[in-house]
Amino acid sequence: MTPVRIFISSVQKEFAEERAALRDYLQGDALMRRFFEVFLFEDVPAADRRTDDQYLDEVRRCDIYVGLFGNDYGSENAEGVSPTEREFDLATTEGKYRLIYVRGMDDDARQPKMRALVRRAQAGLIRKRFNTPSELVAGLYAALVEYLEEKQLIRSGPFDAAPCTKATLEHLDPERMAWFLRTARATRRFSLAPNASSADLLEHLNLLDDGHLTNAAVLLFGKQPQRFLISSEIKCAHFHGTEVAKPIPSYQVYKGTVFDLVDAAVDFVLSKIALSVGTREAGPQAPVRYEIPKEVVAEAIVNAVAHRDYTSNGSVQVMLFADRLEIWNPGTLPPSLTLEKLRQAHGSVPGNPLLAEPMYLTGYIERMGTGTRDMIRHCTEAGLPEPEFAVSDGFQTIIRRTLAPGQRTQPESQPESRPESLEKRVLLLLAVATRSKAELSRGLGQKEISGQLNKVVRQLLDDLMIEYTIPEKPGSRHQKYRLTEKGRAALAKPGSGEDMP
Repeated sequence: MTPVRIFISSVQKEFAEERAALRDYLQGDALMRRFFEVFLFEDVPAADRRTDDQYLDEVRRCDIYVGLFGNDYGSENAEGVSPTEREFDLATTEGKYRLIYVRGMDDDARQPKMRALVRRAQAGLIRKRFNTPSELVAGLYAALVEYLEEKQLIRSGPFDAAPCTKATLEHLDPERMAWFLRTARATRRFSLAPNASSADLLEHLNLLDDGHLTNAAVLLFGKQPQRFLISSEIKCAHFHGTEVAKPIPSYQVYKGTVFDLVDAAVDFVLSKIALSVGTREAGPQAPVRYEIPKEVVAEAIVNAVAHRDYTSNGSVQVMLFADRLEIWNPGTLPPSLTLEKLRQAHGSVPGNPLLAEPMYLTGYIERMGTGTRDMIRHCTEAGLPEPEFAVSDGFQTIIRRTLAPGQRTQPESQPESRPESLEKRVLLLLAVATRSKAELSRGLGQKEISGQLNKVVRQLLDDLMIEYTIPEKPGSRHQKYRLTEKGRAALAKPGSGEDMP
């Protein structure tokens, strides 16, 4: 981040000790050094020192003006104005964030013009008194921490609860909120009525902060969340080998709400691992089995999106290799959890609680701390090694792929020009879950909806192999498709149980 520039203004000789103390503290303290950069005129080499008019430019460049007022007024120019007063006047005119510290309690001892300047500074400013350099340092530290909190550069509460000050209701998607209401009511018996207003929904989910949308509101329901939270995207890559190597055969960067990100990333992985469809011996529906259980893929990706550190410039990364799936997110475990505890019964400690609650209400996550243990159980049942968890520069989940003899991972280049191949892949995707056309496109590894996919979907609809989930609104933005009995029967025919690309 760009440092916050501080300009310290005073009569240099009178405040030599205090100026040095402030410089040493601001440069030595870890928190202050991270955010602030201090300018002192005496630190400029003598040969490079500029006239008063020239270094007034430093006042213009600064973000925070710190004025130290004592007894002396300082040398005066032809108009009878000292550098300290000129700097104060310029900081006021430029609208700088001003902090004034007055040494001593005896105002009568001050030079008359300094006494007048102290009175002027009193109007609209909080002046703080100090007697020693240590009192000055303590006072400035408290003021700068308050500045950082005010500017949302540091916070005491979770990031998702902080206001996203530039976002308004116009930046939220009403259809996404309507979908949430329907899904939450059906999944968790959410109490709000399906026709509840956007304001009621946001209020009920605690997604407003003093009338401002929170970061969680934008991540959950934003039309373009990455416009405000750039790094909230998710990056997915598929490598044929076991190491990162260029060129990357398949690489996608997905944007959208947290729900969109999870769905897209899960589809990306499922579209590129081995898939088999069994027979209907055990029931009316043919079972679908991925080489890595879908529940494991979804849980790992949901955890990465829901619990990541959104203050980081890093994005969630999903990387599929020939021997493993790696999911990385910029974040770490909360202090109460360890890597060992993830494999045992443990409580749920969400890093972004306002984000986690709506994801729970829509069935994306549980709130019982069972997710990692469920991943272990599903991997064991599928004959895979237990997932590996690691914390280094972020949190990493590794899921090993153990391919059975004759089983193969999906090749990147598929003969999609063959309509029958694409038709079968669409049917297989719909055998797992209902999907929109955009979700089908992502599941097929396409960057955008192709004309060929549109043609195949129309043909499958005409052949009664698939149908709309909302028949009365075929053009709805959130319209999805599902298999018909005829479509399921086609998948269950002999020959459909082989591994499909």
